[in-house]
Amino acid sequence: MEENKKVEVDLDVKKEETQKKVTGILGGIKEFLIDLLDIKHDTNKEGTVQAIKDNISMKGHTAWILVFSILIASIGLNANSTAVVIGAMLISPLMGPILGVGLSIGINDIDTLRRSMVNLGVMVGLSLLTSFLFFSIPLFQDATTEILARTRPDVRDVFIALAGGLALIIAVSRPSAQTNTVAGVAIATALMPPLCTAGYGLATGQFSYFLGAMFLFTINTIFIALATFVIVKFLSFPMVKYINSAKRKRISQFASVVAFIILAGSIYSFYNLFRENEFKKTAQSFIHELKGNGVSIIGEDDKNIDYTNKKITLPLFNPVSDAQVGIWKDRMGELGLGEVELKIQQQDDTEMLAQVKNLQDLYSQNQKIITSRDENIKEKEDRIRLLENELNKFYKDQIPFKSVSEEAKINYDGIEKMSYAKKVVTDFSKIDSIAFFSIKWKDKMAKKELNMQEAKLKLWLKTRLALDTLKIIRE
Repeated sequence: MEENKKVEVDLDVKKEETQKKVTGILGGIKEFLIDLLDIKHDTNKEGTVQAIKDNISMKGHTAWILVFSILIASIGLNANSTAVVIGAMLISPLMGPILGVGLSIGINDIDTLRRSMVNLGVMVGLSLLTSFLFFSIPLFQDATTEILARTRPDVRDVFIALAGGLALIIAVSRPSAQTNTVAGVAIATALMPPLCTAGYGLATGQFSYFLGAMFLFTINTIFIALATFVIVKFLSFPMVKYINSAKRKRISQFASVVAFIILAGSIYSFYNLFRENEFKKTAQSFIHELKGNGVSIIGEDDKNIDYTNKKITLPLFNPVSDAQVGIWKDRMGELGLGEVELKIQQQDDTEMLAQVKNLQDLYSQNQKIITSRDENIKEKEDRIRLLENELNKFYKDQIPFKSVSEEAKINYDGIEKMSYAKKVVTDFSKIDSIAFFSIKWKDKMAKKELNMQEAKLKLWLKTRLALDTLKIIRE
């Protein structure tokens, strides 16, 4: 009995020691994470408030910097140059009034809020005016891919604006300026390109571009201000105090209402964008499924999907039965698109068939031209080959007379003049060609030496020119 109690006591002791070790490890991990993620201990609250207030104003040099940066961004969008657009975003002062809105709501500073809203309006007005004037020039009115990319917000833009706003206010609230972070946020949140695109929409009369770009700018602005508000509250920035308690209460209530409106608007915007994104993904999946089953659908998927009117349009070449359309609608119901209208557009293929026939005729004509050209080329190649053979025969029968004559002069100093000719002879049973060399010897040579030199020359010429027969004529 005593031994059993002792064993139980030892087990309890070991259990307690194990629990302490585990608790110690978990506590250490917790302390490490708190120390790793803590942003409160080195917050420069007074400096942050002052820095944000100093950058709110949009007048003087700040206004001109804004105008020039908008001009640069507009040129970059028109030239389809991402690098130029990024450069414009780096020098633009757009963040100041937006941070001022978030900060003023977080600390109940009605004067800063009013100043921030006024300067935000000035900022938007200057930006739209500058881009409108630039894109009013007919030379710069092409709708480039950089412009079209800013005409419709996406649910991902919400996350980018929110994450960028959080990173920005955390970087600004540090004792030393985090320049790289501020520059990176300016690029990531991309406030300037939507404003330039909105100006393009006004200048070209394409108000769908204007509304889409302004919606994208509004989304970015709201979520950056919301992120600033959240961090200011989290870091417990000191609230602005007013001597009049009634005024302080009214301002606090007003700030709370504005904060609630921004928060509610942010949630509503995110929800709408999320629903639109899900709708388009599902609709695209349905269209891709039809294409995979061999259905010929004309046009791009995005143009066939209408989220606003909850409609999917299928432009088809091949005829389709009502039963098949019913099967497609059932499939849409399975994908959660039961309330979406499915519109079938049967395309008239007469014009396309005519174009195909024209293409076939052109192809046939081209083939005939190519065949005729190939035959001409082959005929010319045969003619060239025949001429080459004739030339080879001609050159084969020729001798290198210049070099032979020079060698003969060196070997036989009695030669005064030398000529060459080829004579074709026949005895009517065969045709043969004989090489004739006409030699003029010097007059002072003895007859015996002349005969010996002539015999040696004849033998040398036969060997040198590989000739079976040749004749030497003495002049």
